[in-house]
Amino acid sequence: MIIEIFQDLVCPWCRIGKKNLMDALNDFTTEPVEVHYRAYQLDPSTPVEGEPFEALMRNKFRADESKLQGMLQQVTQAGQASGLHFDFARVERMPNTLKAHQLIAIAPETIKKQLVDSLFKGYFEDGKDIGNVGVLLDFAEELGMDRDQTQNLLDTKQGLEQVEDDLSFASQAGVTGVPFFVINRKYALTGAQPAATFLQALQQISAEGHDEA
Repeated sequence: MIIEIFQDLVCPWCRIGKKNLMDALNDFTTEPVEVHYRAYQLDPSTPVEGEPFEALMRNKFRADESKLQGMLQQVTQAGQASGLHFDFARVERMPNTLKAHQLIAIAPETIKKQLVDSLFKGYFEDGKDIGNVGVLLDFAEELGMDRDQTQNLLDTKQGLEQVEDDLSFASQAGVTGVPFFVINRKYALTGAQPAATFLQALQQISAEGHDEA
């Protein structure tokens, strides 16, 4: 089974949805599963240097301080229910995530999951600016990637074609929100579904595949 996760690294629901999927996969033993991470940008017009997080969110949702904090608290509580911590008080920037997606694309398969988890945690718990190349290189180096080589790959646009292909596919497929999960290039699930819902869907899809075989 192949599961493709379309996500953006500044999307808290993507982090929650991915965690719930991984929890479901821990209980899914019917067949082997490959997980592939696909790029999506909630706002590709975000400047390369990013924007102030709170001001951007207030403007986007036309929210005052009280409403915005209520929205963020809702996300924080949803994260807690999935075993994730969010600390929006530390998030100062809304970064452009193109370089982060590029880094995921060029990372060895063996560390992609760790890298995605590290980027999510770094942004939502530690307030790291994951649009900053130096910060991205820190994450890469921590997972064993050579810093200078990785810098060169990013500078020479390695992996960028794959990212652009992902963005184009999502656009053509009519994906307007993430997380968006494509299973066996045939079935789709959208949103941060509970782990039980993911597990039920995976079992049903697997059973249908065996019936067709």
